Order: sequence, then C-alpha cells, then structure tokens
Amino acid sequence: MSQLITIERHILEQQKNFPEATGELTDLLSDVAFAAKLVRREVVRAGLVDILGFAGSTNVQGEEVKKLDLFANDKIINAIGQHGRFAIMGSEENEGIIIPPKNETGSYALLFDPLDGSSNIDVNVSVGTIFSIYRIKSSDPGNASISDCLQKGSEQVAAGYVIYGSSVVMVYTTGHGVHGFTYDPTIGEFLLSHENITTPGSGKYYSINEGSYAQFNDGTKRYLDYIKEEDPATGRPYSTRYIGSLVADFHRNLLTGGVFVYPPTTKHPSGKLRLMYEANPLAFICEQAGGRATDGHRRILDIDPSELHQRTPLYIGSMADVKVAEEFEQGIR
Repeated sequence: MSQLITIERHILEQQKNFPEATGELTDLLSDVAFAAKLVRREVVRAGLVDILGFAGSTNVQGEEVKKLDLFANDKIINAIGQHGRFAIMGSEENEGIIIPPKNETGSYALLFDPLDGSSNIDVNVSVGTIFSIYRIKSSDPGNASISDCLQKGSEQVAAGYVIYGSSVVMVYTTGHGVHGFTYDPTIGEFLLSHENITTPGSGKYYSINEGSYAQFNDGTKRYLDYIKEEDPATGRPYSTRYIGSLVADFHRNLLTGGVFVYPPTTKHPSGKLRLMYEANPLAFICEQAGGRATDGHRRILDIDPSELHQRTPLYIGSMADVKVAEEFEQGIR
C-alpha cells in the first residue's frame, strides 16, 4: 500500500461519511482494538508463562475453562468497561450480564467470545476474539438489562473478530463493508491490510467436523456425499479444511471462498455454536462481504433470541455454497 492507515484513522475516515455520527462508535471500536492488543500480548507468549492448561473450573456451558480464557475475559472486561462507553456487556464465559464499573453514559451493549478456539492454544493453533455491538433500548444506561443484549443480529451496529495466528488480524464491519487490519508489533498498531473484503460467490473448501458423522441427520450426510463427488462442472470434489477454531475456519473461507457447516446433531439438536457470541457477529460480517449465513432454515440475523447463551446450527460462507448446503438440510435435494 502507498500509505499506512491505522485502524483508528480508518474508523475516523469512515465516520466522515455520516455527518450525524457523534464519534461514540469510533471510540468503542478503538477500545476493542486496545483490548485485543492486551490479549495478543499473552497469546504470543503462551508457552512462556503459566497460562496454559485448565483453570480447574467450568463455564456456563459446562466446559472446562482454560487459564487464558479467564485472562482474556478479564482483560476485555477491564480494558473496555473502565471508559463507561458500554452500558452493559455479555461474555461467553459469564453466566449473566456484566455491568461495567462506569455505565452512567454508555448507550451500547457489547457481547463477546473472549477466546474462541482456546482448546487449540496448547498446540499453537490460531485462536480468536469475536465481538458484537448493539445500541441499547433502555433510555437510561444505568438501568440497562438483559433485554438490551437480546436483540436480533440484524440490529447490530458493529461486529468483528481478531485472529491470533502467524500474524494478528482484526476484521470489522459497521454495516458499510468489511475491512481487515494486520497488527504491526514494531509500532503497536493495527494497519489496514484488507480493504473492502468481498468473499467469493463460491469456493473450493468445506469445513465441518466429520468426526460427528454418525450424529448428523440424513440431509447433512447426503450433503457430505455430494460435495465429495467428482464433478468438474461444479468444482467438486471440494477440499476439506477444518481447524476446529471457528474464527480461523471462518477467516480462511471469507478470503478464499467456501462453506463452514456446524449442523444439528443427535447430541446437540439445537446446534452447539452460540447465537449471540459467535453466529450473529460472523453472520453480519459474512453478509456485508457478500456471503450468506443461516441455521439451515432461517437467516441467522433474523433469529429473535430468547437466551443469552442460546445455541444454533450454523451454515456460513460463500452464497452459492451455503444455499446448496441448506437445500440438503431442508430435504430439497
């Protein structure tokens, strides 16, 4: 690129397109970027400090909590909550809502997965942070409640993720395109590296945990058989790429094209991924990049949530690929 553009500068430049903007959302995204730098600092030296392994407790999902999960969760809450820009927060690691220390003036809700894919951290596989921002419905930020968090994904004002891999990349959208920034540790800044990301209309990769094949319904099994068939006209067979870290799988498919499928199973008939912390923010990003995201029957962003930790199946990625997967799920094929 001919010039270096920091994430703060990019957000401010985007703000100029909206004369009515107050700059508040710019500050919110800057807070998230700062929190990501703190998490990144620990992730990259995970093998050098005592943060690997289990913390000896379980989260609300009944899953064992990693030490780095707790660290990331605390850092995000503390780094973001102290400025009073968010009236309320929700984390995948906390059972209930989180009221920041200063919530007298904040008019937004932040929902986040502090460290997606953390089970991979011990083996040096990419992990990530996912976040979602909503404007609260309550007129008084001091009275913000869980209802301010339980909004449809279509009501998000911003969403994004940070992937901690061979480089650290932050991707975000405010509903006007998708932009990616790569962290330069020599200057401590996220620099614009992927402007106006557009996902391919179809791809060559499919991402699914085939180890759960016996638990899949007939539609999913037939879809897997279909996608492995030899058919040059439709680009089949597809190549399987499954990391087991949602952010990493999604990021690859967003850039190169493909489909990520986490279907219902006999063990998890309502799906396993979290609607508010994972599916909604990634669906918002995917649609802004020209892709598609559904639960196999409904658009993810149209689902009216009833629980903070609600689960959902997820079919997300290139438009054409997701549509084919849906047709098998719905029995059309």
